[in-house]
Amino acid sequence: MAQPSIFDQILDPASRANPYPLYAELRKTPVARQDDGAYVVSTYDEIVALLHDPRVSSDPRKRPDVAGETPAPEEGPPGIPPDFIRLDPPQHDQLRELATRPFGPPSSPGRVEGMRSWLAEVTHGLIDNFAGKHRVDIVDDFAYPLPVTAICRLLGVPLEDQPRFHHWADAFVATMDPSTGTFAERQRKRNHVQAELGEYMDGLADAHVRQPGDDLISGLLTDTGPHGPMSRKDILSTASLLLVAGHETTVNLIANGVLTLLRHPDVLDRLRREPDLITPLVEELLRYEPPVQMLSNRATVADIDIAGTTIPQGSPLVLMLAAGSRDSHRFADPDRFDPDRTDNQHFGFGGGIHYCYGAPLARVEAQVALPALAHRLVNPRLVADPPPYRPNPTLRGPRHLLVELDTLAPATEQEQAAPGERLTR
Repeated sequence: MAQPSIFDQILDPASRANPYPLYAELRKTPVARQDDGAYVVSTYDEIVALLHDPRVSSDPRKRPDVAGETPAPEEGPPGIPPDFIRLDPPQHDQLRELATRPFGPPSSPGRVEGMRSWLAEVTHGLIDNFAGKHRVDIVDDFAYPLPVTAICRLLGVPLEDQPRFHHWADAFVATMDPSTGTFAERQRKRNHVQAELGEYMDGLADAHVRQPGDDLISGLLTDTGPHGPMSRKDILSTASLLLVAGHETTVNLIANGVLTLLRHPDVLDRLRREPDLITPLVEELLRYEPPVQMLSNRATVADIDIAGTTIPQGSPLVLMLAAGSRDSHRFADPDRFDPDRTDNQHFGFGGGIHYCYGAPLARVEAQVALPALAHRLVNPRLVADPPPYRPNPTLRGPRHLLVELDTLAPATEQEQAAPGERLTR
């Protein structure tokens, strides 16, 4: 029996707890062709080049057959076009601009930053629920409900509808696992999930037409700027994408952050003493333990010569972001968690025209959540190290993160005075 390739070993769930030694092996061959015709790229400079190369497409309709499957993936669910992260310019650029206007700079520079006080209130409400407990699951009790509450508030989803999204999120994330079926099969499953989400979002959009609010869907529906408003069909695909992608990655960012801090008690102590450390700490966390480990939804639309290899037109690409962010040719001592790192152009949010749309919100959520946990959990310690991981190699994070604690410290007077609504469970 043939020895599995390094990439196959990375896809194996048994490697999920620590894939980084395998990434180091992978980087010895910066561009590695796989048996199915895909090219895996693992070094920093080559990933940067391909993230910015217009000869690389994110549109699944341009992708050739994969693993012997000749039918091309469907364009999308009936009536719902592909979301903008699955489009190339100029369509991608137009939709991204429309999606950005009610979300962030330059049109709405204060929206995400203006959520910080409310996020602090929700954060401390969740931590208050730990009272009287000596063991908590950081994933189920904190890292999941915080970002899902945030993205639902941003989109204008009613609080009572939030539990419905757990099933959709799990199903959607499963379609990003390159070890589960062919690309075309995963696209069909993604389209099915997006159709269900789109039906829900259609009803939600109707409600926002009748009564617009200060939320993203209302903003997309009523945009009077250039090229606006976004079409109803594109609103459905954009909102469905954001509802899932806007919280799944942040769940892993927060859980990976807590795990990393508990493994580095000296940094945890510094964070308690030095509030300003949180900004570079989150950036280093995005490099060191990124929630998105790879991008497997790219393909070449022309021959590309890179690192001494010609990648033929029509080849699937896998960009190993987490491997690139630990490339010793780019980062000094890359396997060390160092929040004092200054030159830290990581791949935690990807790069190029598809740089993560939700990055500003994810950063704020982590910057609020991690210091709150650091200050309020008294003598926290891991129950199991490594913890159990989700099997998905793309969105990597603990499935559960059990932490024991002695007690809770109270929120500070400033935290208790933060405006907003408190989440109760």
